Amino acid sequence: MRMRSRFDDQLKDLNNALIEMGAMVENAISEACKALIEQDTTLAGQVIDNDDEIDNMEETIETMCSRIILQQQPVAGDLRLVMAVSKIVTDLERIGDHASDISELAIFLAGKPYVRKLEHIPQMAKATTKMVTKAINAYVRKDLELAMEVITYDDIVDELFSLVKDDLVGLIKENKDDSDRAIDLIMVAKYFERIGDHATNVAEWVVFSLTGEHRHSIRGE
Repeated sequence: MRMRSRFDDQLKDLNNALIEMGAMVENAISEACKALIEQDTTLAGQVIDNDDEIDNMEETIETMCSRIILQQQPVAGDLRLVMAVSKIVTDLERIGDHASDISELAIFLAGKPYVRKLEHIPQMAKATTKMVTKAINAYVRKDLELAMEVITYDDIVDELFSLVKDDLVGLIKENKDDSDRAIDLIMVAKYFERIGDHATNVAEWVVFSLTGEHRHSIRGE
């Protein structure tokens, strides 16, 4: 009983750390988008600087996972929970990297009006932030239905990316003088699309933690 209680305490600490890292990543997405829209180079620089904190949090959580496995030697469902966290934080770290990438482009693009109104890109930021939040909540609550909802929601992000890409490719064909800035905005949208993919990966690892199967095997892909 004492060993189980110790494991439960460690798992609770692990969940809290994961929630904290998730909040850091959500904030990075939101602030990167705000910096882009408002052409705020100072805020963009802060997002880039704060990425080190996300990296450090990943290392901290990975150490916690290793310690739990070594000390508690969990099996079956308990082991899957810990293994899932070790995979989830890798995707969260990559999301932080992409927020930093977006911020770097925001700095580069600042100072001149955008070649197109940023309509769908903020929608992508909002959608991907929601995906990250729900995916983390799905893990903590052990909510399989919520995890599957995140996976399905990725289609919305993909559709938004297609809208941005098609619009900007059309602009490039019409006016080659704006092609470089249009391509940079396509890259911004691509980074948000990748954030959606990583949020989907998080949800898939939640599915694994609860069922022992990865999403692709469940769907027969």
